[in-house]
Amino acid sequence: MGTQSLLGGTRTVVAIRDWSCYESIRKKSIITTTVSTFSSSSSTKRSSSLCSRRCSPLTTIASSSSSSSMSYDKELAAAKKAATLAARLCQKVQKALLQSDVHSKSDKSPVTVADYGSQALVSLMLQRELPSEQFSLVAEEDSGDLRKESGQDTLKRITELVNDTLANEQSHSFSTLTTDDVLKAIDNGKSEGGSVGRHWVLDPIDGTKGFVRGDQYAIALALLHEGKVVLGVLACPNLPLAIIGSNQQHSSSNEIGCLFFAKLGDGTYMQALDGSTQTKVNVSAVDNPEEASFFESYEAAHSSHDLSSTIAEKLGVKAPPVRIDSQAKYGALSRGDGAIYLRFPHKGYREKIWDHAAGSIVVTGAFLPFIGGGRWKRGTVSGSGCGKDGRVADCNGGSGGGCWEVMLVTSDGGCWATKEGIVLEAGGIVSDAAGNPLDFSKGKFLDVDTGIIVTNQNLMPSLLKAVKESLNEKASSL
Repeated sequence: MGTQSLLGGTRTVVAIRDWSCYESIRKKSIITTTVSTFSSSSSTKRSSSLCSRRCSPLTTIASSSSSSSMSYDKELAAAKKAATLAARLCQKVQKALLQSDVHSKSDKSPVTVADYGSQALVSLMLQRELPSEQFSLVAEEDSGDLRKESGQDTLKRITELVNDTLANEQSHSFSTLTTDDVLKAIDNGKSEGGSVGRHWVLDPIDGTKGFVRGDQYAIALALLHEGKVVLGVLACPNLPLAIIGSNQQHSSSNEIGCLFFAKLGDGTYMQALDGSTQTKVNVSAVDNPEEASFFESYEAAHSSHDLSSTIAEKLGVKAPPVRIDSQAKYGALSRGDGAIYLRFPHKGYREKIWDHAAGSIVVTGAFLPFIGGGRWKRGTVSGSGCGKDGRVADCNGGSGGGCWEVMLVTSDGGCWATKEGIVLEAGGIVSDAAGNPLDFSKGKFLDVDTGIIVTNQNLMPSLLKAVKESLNEKASSL
């Protein structure tokens, strides 16, 4: 446990690593907390008795870490501009997609001129908007095929698209780019990432198969700081602004094109891709699995639909799955279109960080509604109730940068989360199939246990149980 100044008072920062120990403490009401009204002159009083030596020690959280003390306002503004501009290029290409615009990579996955053009634009825009910062970009594409003789026509097409997009955006006075400029911009995405420093993470078109079909796709951009996701932007050009219903990709609304964005500790917002009015969004607060709906990948090759069906049946979900491409699923979940996302890739597939970085913070930053004037219905840790069946969350819901907000546990089992004296809501949770948070600090790949699951804090305990039982049954049947 540690104390730090909090607007003239003090605060205690606690992370609990042994939940069985915590539960025994909570039931005995050993941990007590009295919280006064937060204001610039207020103080927070608390007394606590900690675990005995037979339990795992409580771990002090360094809430003064560099990632939690930054505002990232200019970085978020730059990311929104970059993703929006890339989306415009992608929309132009998708409207008149030519057979010559689509190619196959060495792994047989499709890549289009829009993938390359989007990556070039994001690279150029971030460097222009943030000229004083050291630039590191981890991105999906590289220029290898474009440098071959067979790729020259495609390279010229990409260069024209990038120049046309920039020319139509009058606020950005770029000189006409050469093919070498575009190649260099694409290859700026060769960073390996890691746990040191800042790294932008980009999927220039997440859901390329959906893009080629004319369906959902996303431009997914995130910023890592010391291995933690601190902001994310999802541009979803084909996602309706209105809620999408069960087993459909489109709503009755004629308005399409969403921009979701989240910054550590500030929640998640949505606005029209071509608009400026933003709306704060919330994950679904449903706590009855029978009332929940779930998302999964449109392509059966991307995730096991059979396993997802088994899990949903065990959980008691009655609605059919909503199958859409890309991280647009994360965006839809962040505003409560559904309550669960299940992704179970086939054996041998390794998840990449650009497939989840932006989406994860968009969901974990999408707060559950206030319950009872500041007390959460389920607390601020991943689990049902404060501490049950869970691990330490970020206090904003999952993979958003460490537990840098304050977590206080009251004698009646309630939870509070605060940041600089302001009570925060709890967000959704993104984890692997075993309930471990996603670790973006290891380079380009995510080492996850079996799959990735996303839901709100109310449903996570029962979802983890259903996942475990389903995986065990699958293993025993082999």
